[in-house]
Amino acid sequence: MLMSGLSVPIGPGFSGARAGYDLLPAGLAGESLEVIAVDLTMRNLSLVFVAGCWGALWNSLAVWLGGYLGIAPALGVQIAPPLTTPFLYAKLVWGGIWSLLFLLPMSRWSFPARGLLYSLAPTLVQLCLVFPVMAQKGFFGLQLGYLTPLFVLLYNAIWGYAAGWWLSWVTMNNRAVQVG
Repeated sequence: MLMSGLSVPIGPGFSGARAGYDLLPAGLAGESLEVIAVDLTMRNLSLVFVAGCWGALWNSLAVWLGGYLGIAPALGVQIAPPLTTPFLYAKLVWGGIWSLLFLLPMSRWSFPARGLLYSLAPTLVQLCLVFPVMAQKGFFGLQLGYLTPLFVLLYNAIWGYAAGWWLSWVTMNNRAVQVG
């Protein structure tokens, strides 16, 4: 736990838990632990939020495209939203919020694998809370079609994989970044 006023200089040779990754970005050598903790926390929050927005963009395009091309309706699923600003805004914000799950310490799993696992959380909320309670579409949204749970699972898996891919890409291209 960091204590107020604690100032411990850390030199440039300090390395993180994973070999080959510097825990500190170049500009933070010699800063106090509090400053470093706040910077790394804000950096990680920003990275995972943007990753979630990236995943949500792909999710939104997939949901829209499934309706636009008639794939979902052809399979009896009534999910075909128009690609509008309010639709995208809500998806991007919630995608960013759900991506905070990437801050959980599960570093043995790749980011895309973690994204697929984490995509189960918004899937369960959509199927067990949003559809039945808020939208009045029945448990699992079955009033929208019997394959609705499968479509929701697929669309959210796209979010999770895309968010995880983005985090993998960022961490591979910036050795100073560590998330979760």
